[in-house]
Amino acid sequence: MYYYLPHLREYEDAIFPNVIFGQQRTGVSLVMGIPTVKREKQHYLINTLHSLLYELSEEQKNDCVIVIFVGEVRMGSHQASFHSFPKEIQSGVLEVISPPASYYPELSNLKKTFGDSEDRVRWRTKQNLDYSFLMLYAQPKGTFYLQLEDDIIAKPDYIQSIKNFAAKQSQEWMILEFSQLGFIGKLFKSGDLPLIVEFFLMFYKDKPIDWLIDHLLWVKVCNPEKDAIHCEKEKAKLRIRATPSLFQHVGIYSSLAGKIQNLKDKDFGKNVLHKAHNNPPAKMDTSLRTYQQYTLEKVYKGKDCFWASAPVAGDYISFTFLSPLEVEKYFFRSGNMEHPGDKLFNTTVEVLPADEMLRKELVDNGSKFNYPATKDGYLKIGAFENGIAEGSINQSIGKIQAIRLSVNSDSPVWAILSEV
Repeated sequence: MYYYLPHLREYEDAIFPNVIFGQQRTGVSLVMGIPTVKREKQHYLINTLHSLLYELSEEQKNDCVIVIFVGEVRMGSHQASFHSFPKEIQSGVLEVISPPASYYPELSNLKKTFGDSEDRVRWRTKQNLDYSFLMLYAQPKGTFYLQLEDDIIAKPDYIQSIKNFAAKQSQEWMILEFSQLGFIGKLFKSGDLPLIVEFFLMFYKDKPIDWLIDHLLWVKVCNPEKDAIHCEKEKAKLRIRATPSLFQHVGIYSSLAGKIQNLKDKDFGKNVLHKAHNNPPAKMDTSLRTYQQYTLEKVYKGKDCFWASAPVAGDYISFTFLSPLEVEKYFFRSGNMEHPGDKLFNTTVEVLPADEMLRKELVDNGSKFNYPATKDGYLKIGAFENGIAEGSINQSIGKIQAIRLSVNSDSPVWAILSEV
């Protein structure tokens, strides 16, 4: 490393990251690396993290780590972004690092190549250095390293899909690709990363990262005495593509100022944004302002999700059964894969007993079921946590007339119900 970046000899600590957040977890199966920098117009990182963490089991969370590399010396613009993930930082599944200022060499006076502007050459050169730093930091942490970007969404169960695909490979591979775009969704064996990074550092000023990867494969397996078709066949043994894609690029505004990129992976397909259940007949009501065609009836009947503008304290969603029912369990999921941040926050689940005498008693004397009672005879039986409310209902309450979701504080985001 010092050979390719000789300025580092003057700075002893230049290759040691500033660990902003995290528990420095090691010994996991999968390390995910996400480089990020401030964008001029729109930030995508928070939605990307919500998408990656959405529906992960505890077992999966305990066997992976997501490393965010903030490629800026000043952290100010990013610090607040991670307040949405206190549990993930505390548990060690999420880490945030940044490089010391002394890591970067002088990036002015770079040679212009391939018709790129000076700004673009500087941008792609710094990007190569960012990837290299991140990969070397991630290398000792786990078995596999997955390269991602900060403006993507992931398919549900992407971790299991990656493990299954890797497990069934019989030949020696170097890269498994779970997206056909750029440097998104590329899986490496951690043991290969030092070699890969050394190659990047040899040519970091010369070409973009995805070209360098292709050149590395050429160096490893292509015979100059044979034709290009033979070379492509040999490279395909080391770089194996999985379909359908597990990651989709959603960013429009690049980290390179002024660059617009409407790149979409055609192999990604459509995400299922709601889940259907066979719910009993009910009448629905809400104080929320419904967005377009995404009505409450549609999510209840499993035809689409329910989407509404930002809830405020006192808002509600209610389901009144046409006939009182004995309800054993309930499950509500807010947010979905494309809008994972549109969750219900500080929202309680309440049930209305069908027995009018019992309701009157609850209003007059409070609850006898270890559930708090509301002034209108509902029992508070649960609450949303990380976008989900689920639980069992005490059968001694008897038949239920209605279930209500009550919002207790103003929300800064819109709300989606994707499963009832």
